[in-house]
This record gives sequence, structure tokens and C-alpha cells, in this order.
Amino acid sequence: MRSDKIVLTRGVERGEEVSIEGPLREALRVQGGRAGSLITLTDGEGRDCRGRVLHLSPESATLLIVDIFPSPTESRVDIVLLQALPEKERMELVIQKTTELGVSQIIVLKSERSISLEEREAKQKKAHRWQEVAVKAVRQSRRAKVPGVLYVPSWREAMRHTEEEGLKLLLYEKGGECLKEVLRRHFPRRVFALVGPEGGFTEEEVQLTARSGFIPIKLGQRILRTETAAIVVVGILQYELGDLHPCANPPTV
Repeated sequence: MRSDKIVLTRGVERGEEVSIEGPLREALRVQGGRAGSLITLTDGEGRDCRGRVLHLSPESATLLIVDIFPSPTESRVDIVLLQALPEKERMELVIQKTTELGVSQIIVLKSERSISLEEREAKQKKAHRWQEVAVKAVRQSRRAKVPGVLYVPSWREAMRHTEEEGLKLLLYEKGGECLKEVLRRHFPRRVFALVGPEGGFTEEEVQLTARSGFIPIKLGQRILRTETAAIVVVGILQYELGDLHPCANPPTV
């Protein structure tokens, strides 16, 4: 599994220099770290810190701890976004904004009414930039972990990525439960949120997801664009279950 989070083995203090190597050096590479850049890391006491890269070599790096955050930068809820591939620049927007909101993984899939990756790449090759978009959003939002961005070419393969325990939500504009009511009954540690393409899901796709345990939900009476729906549902889930709260320290469960 790809290493994408820098976790030290001991506590640190502001103004201290720390050296990393091996898997931690690889995690720094995944986060796009370079000399002079600022990176979020976690010390051995579980505190998230901000470090500036002072020196860099292929085998090791030296970081200066410039700040220690009062609360974690990563959410307590694990949100996996499954997004049917939209057209134009919308996928990049979804990756950027949902990463800022704290999504843990983004699975891009081909649905019946969505464009295929081959069709989109034929117009303009962009998929190779998806992980880079996530890395930049992580740096901007001071997160400690880079969410993986994965494309799966079939619906059934996408469902295989949702076999773990968790609340499974299908955004369905033709009907479904109120999201607020669903969240009153559940307080999961992991949520799978499935967002359709322009034109929505077919009835067969809805039935397939129901067999996999997905609950159809609505976000209201207005029809949202696919990128808007993805950003909104992740924001709501973080507010209700995660760390997007008006108070500094969200309530514990």
C-alpha cells in the first residue's frame, strides 16, 4: 500500500529539526515535498504539526517544526467518494474541493450514462493529473494525508471497493430518504457516498447498489450538477459526522 502520511515515532517541539528516511521519506515524496515547502505531519503523541523542508536527498530529509496544531487535521470519519466520471473539467473540481473537505479516497467510475475515461482522454488527457490535484489540495488545506484517486472501468468493480463495513449512500434525484433522517439513525466511522453523472443513474444501477447495501438519499428538491452534489454531500457528512464544526473541538462519541 502506498505510504502517504508522515507519522513520527516521538513527540516534537516547535523549532526542533527532525530527520526522516525510508517509508517516511517516501511519504514526503507522495505529498510533493521539496526544499522550502511546508508539510503537515503527525508526531509520536498524535499531534499534527507543520514542518518546513530544510534539506532533501533521495534517501532522507530534514524538517523544521514551525507549528503544532491544537487539533487533528484529519477527520474522525472516513469518507470514500465514488464519483461517476463527469465531462469537461468537473472531475478536477470534485477532487480539489472534496480533498479540501477531508475525503479519504476518491473512486472514479464508469456508469451507464457517464462518459468513459477513454472518451474523455481522447479529447484532452487529464487523468494523469488527478493525483497531483489531490496533492495540491492537501498542501493548501494543511492536511496530513493525501487521498488516493483511483479509476475503475466497471460498475461491479466499483462495488467491490465498498465491501468493507460502513454506511453506504446513493445520491438519487428520483427518490430516496432524507439524508438528515438517515444520519439520525447512523453514526459510522466510514461512509461510502456514490454520486452519479449528468443524467443520473439507471434503474438497474440503483437496484445493483441496493443489493450492495446502498441507501438511496435525496439532498432536497433542487437538481444539482454532479460536481455540486459531490461537494455538498461530503460537506454535510463532515459537518454531521466529522470535524467540520463551528466549534474548535467537535463533540466526542
